[in-house]
Amino acid sequence: MSFTLPEGFLSYFTAWEEKIGAFIEFQTEPVSFVTDTDAGISAVKGLPFGVKDNIAVKGFSLSCGSKLLEGFRTPYTATAVRKLEAAGAYVVGKTNLDEFGMGSSTDNSGIKRTNNPWDTDRVAGGSSGGSAAAVAAGLVPFALGSDTGGSVRQPAAFCGVVGLKPTYGAVSRFGLVAYASSLESIGVLADSTARCRRVFSIIQGKDPMDQTSQHAPSLYDRTDTAGPKTIGVLSAETIAKTIGGSGGALETAVQAATLEPEVRRGFDLAKSRLAALGHTLIDVEIPSLKYGVPAYYTIAAAEASANLARFDSIRYGKRPDWAENHDELIDKARDAGFGAEVKLRILLGTFVLRSGFQDRFYLRAQRIRTSIRQSFEALLGTSASNAKPVCDAVLMPVFPTRAFGRGSTGISPFAQKAADLYTCCANLAGLPALAFPVCVEEGLPVGVQVLGPAFGEAVLLDIVESYEQAYPFQHPGEYQSFWKQAE
Repeated sequence: MSFTLPEGFLSYFTAWEEKIGAFIEFQTEPVSFVTDTDAGISAVKGLPFGVKDNIAVKGFSLSCGSKLLEGFRTPYTATAVRKLEAAGAYVVGKTNLDEFGMGSSTDNSGIKRTNNPWDTDRVAGGSSGGSAAAVAAGLVPFALGSDTGGSVRQPAAFCGVVGLKPTYGAVSRFGLVAYASSLESIGVLADSTARCRRVFSIIQGKDPMDQTSQHAPSLYDRTDTAGPKTIGVLSAETIAKTIGGSGGALETAVQAATLEPEVRRGFDLAKSRLAALGHTLIDVEIPSLKYGVPAYYTIAAAEASANLARFDSIRYGKRPDWAENHDELIDKARDAGFGAEVKLRILLGTFVLRSGFQDRFYLRAQRIRTSIRQSFEALLGTSASNAKPVCDAVLMPVFPTRAFGRGSTGISPFAQKAADLYTCCANLAGLPALAFPVCVEEGLPVGVQVLGPAFGEAVLLDIVESYEQAYPFQHPGEYQSFWKQAE
């Protein structure tokens, strides 16, 4: 099968890419590639897509947004990418990201800066900011990202696109460079809910190369209906009240989690529109979310310190010109190759895993994680329980602000981490979550998310697809669509 970019696309791409810097590498030459025999019925046949540069694609870079790996080429392809290629889609390039997926802005990339297509003075979100920006600008109809604590959903909200974080194990992680293995999933960013559904239906499923992957139910051959649902509302006010506290870090965390007026209006609008579509909305609470962010960063940092140990400039990574011994070789390579955020998280992870500290920090964080998962299961139900679930999905904010600026107009690194409260809970619980744009406030998109039970992606997609049909998503100025619409 041959692939050729549409007429006029290259000039369109060049103009946008100069402004937003979404891609680390882009394939502009027409190519030929092999697909499976049944690819003729595929909804993605002939479509290009972007891949976050921490997911392996043979022949392309695998920099992870780090100077340490800049220029490294991978010799194999991730399972999720291979499935899309077999269905007739084509990798058109690798997208920018926060280094090793650590960040909320993509400004932590050691390779380049990515800007928001709606306002290039603002961030695209992170860590999958390059993928989100590319989809929002119409450079690709969909892209793959990874979500460890919100890294697909937050940039999706900032850029006004659909972002799916699947159930843990629903998509093979083979070919994804590990950051926090028990939390992360390969996710989808797309220009429409229908497109997101099609892509996810292709990449999901068990993979012998990933022992954590599982068979997932079909998104199409279902016995239930796509009618009105009961949606639990986990509001920002409820979460802030749960956190409580005055003075010190707790008060700062409450302030960081407080929705700005524009996001609050968007969240209220989403509630009213979902109710108008026939869904029943009820208020819910999860008290254990108070400890979600510290538990998430404890677990993620601990796993990162172990996973990133391989980047020692011997097995992987650029080597310094000269070193006296083995230790100096590693020290020089990591000092020059790792950015400040990566160093911080490795140090934090090493600290919480020290002898005598595991019980105090790491194991306590795992107990909090279990409590959060059980709280969501009590609301959403489980396949192992006969109890009737309280609701079919949970509606939450994605991030307390719209896309923020840089420098004095931005928000502090601590506030960015505290704001992960709304997204990290889905990763801690291993549940699917789908972010989608609600409206545009003062020139910037506002997004919300719905969480569902394990392997309940179909329910979330049904809710959002019906929402999109009633309230079509908006696009940034100068946006053009070069790709066929998803069916």
